[in-house]
Amino acid sequence: METLIWILHVLSAAGVIVLVLLQHGKGADMGAAFGSGSSGSLFGASGSANFLSRTTGVLAAVFFMTSLGLTYLSTNRSESGGVMDKAVPIQSVKPAEPAPPAPAAEEEPSKATEIPE
Repeated sequence: METLIWILHVLSAAGVIVLVLLQHGKGADMGAAFGSGSSGSLFGASGSANFLSRTTGVLAAVFFMTSLGLTYLSTNRSESGGVMDKAVPIQSVKPAEPAPPAPAAEEEPSKATEIPE
């Protein structure tokens, strides 16, 4: 379900971008007054503005609905917590224990330290 919403979301975003770029600005009407009008176009003189405006509005509504749907799905997941909750905890470092003392070897008295009698 989430994948379908993502696909609709991306397609509606791309559609809104394309339709906004296709529409004429308010200054384009002045050019139509001097003979470069769009009366011979596919939609007629004013039909393209209505069609493009309505299609843009519909795609914008789909975009907002998919945005809300994705927000709802992301907040109501079974996994709770944030990114830091999923991180592996660092184990505390214990101070190194001193090495056990070496077993005492039996010392032989050195001959140099003996006092002659």
